[in-house]
Formats: sequence, structure tokens, C-alpha cells
Amino acid sequence: MHLDHVTLVTDDIEAMRRFFVDIAGLHVGPRPPFGVDGYWLYLDGRAVLHLIRSGTPARPGRPTPRIDHCAFRVDDSQAWHALIDRLRAASIPFQNAEVPLTGERQIFVALAPAVSVEFVISAAHR
Repeated sequence: MHLDHVTLVTDDIEAMRRFFVDIAGLHVGPRPPFGVDGYWLYLDGRAVLHLIRSGTPARPGRPTPRIDHCAFRVDDSQAWHALIDRLRAASIPFQNAEVPLTGERQIFVALAPAVSVEFVISAAHR
């Protein structure tokens, strides 16, 4: 089993797209013609993040999804430091944290009142 994708519903779809493309390094790719405004963002050839504009009607019987955060693992020190440089260059505030016992480093970025993104790197790759 693996994570297939995360869907984020947002009022400012273009700001979210810019963040995930310009800062996180994802890219816009093919998306089926659903009839609602959105993007599929790809990482390593897979559509891992689906963005949908707020106001899109929820499917009958399904509550509006709530997501605390989605997390992306960074596997090398150079990519980690490049990410931090891009966040700083774009003046995007972030919080650092360390996972107790494992030594993993985390960066948290608040994108909207109910949406945060975590980037994490293992202690061995820092």
C-alpha cells in the first residue's frame, strides 16, 4: 500500500499551484476533464496532489474533506537545503521541528487556515 494522492480544496487555487510548483518542485500534468476547475500536480511521474477550487459541490452523501496536512519526504541534503532557500527567497514563513528519537527534521508551512504542508528528511540524509 502507498499514498496515491491528496486532494486540497482551496479558494486561491493559483497561489496553491504556484507554491507546489515553484517551491515544492511538483509540476502540472495531465488531468481528466472533470467539469470542475483544478490541477493535478505530479512528482516522479505520479499525480500525487489534486487541487480543486472551493465552491465545487461535494458528492452527495460525502462531507467536505478536511486535511490537517500532507507531507513530502526529501531524500537528500542538497534538495533539502534548496527547498529551504526557495522558501526564504519567496518570503514564505515556516517552522522547523525535530522528531523525537528519530532525529528527522521537519518543516511546516501554513498555506491556508486549515491546510499545512510538511517536508521531512531523515537524520541520515541531513
